[in-house]
Amino acid sequence: MKIMSIGDVARVMGLPTNVLRHWETVGLLSPERDGSGRRQYDEDQIVRIAVIQRSKGAGMSLEQVGVMLNDGARERHEILRKHLDDLDRRMEDMRRSRAMAEHAMNCRSHDIATCPRFRAGVEDVMARF
Repeated sequence: MKIMSIGDVARVMGLPTNVLRHWETVGLLSPERDGSGRRQYDEDQIVRIAVIQRSKGAGMSLEQVGVMLNDGARERHEILRKHLDDLDRRMEDMRRSRAMAEHAMNCRSHDIATCPRFRAGVEDVMARF
């Protein structure tokens, strides 16, 4: 893989350059600099950018990502365990929502909230009341 400029990386990754600069400022990235001081991103830095994007897309904060990328961080496994638990919870919420949407697509009720089978999809939420 070739060395890429900040503009090229931003374009390929679909990010504004100021985001890459911010991630550098908070310590998530450390691109090399050429003789003129311009950032040069190698494959390792681009992999880190991909990890940051994927992790942020999955709901992690930059602070959590920083801990995850720091192999010396003592709280690394705790952060990752909490993130996995959060992902499991959100995936279950999405599964339930999908099942409700599928039911709604085929339900003959005009007001979907009056359908007993549809209402069963929110029993866990209603149990709070």
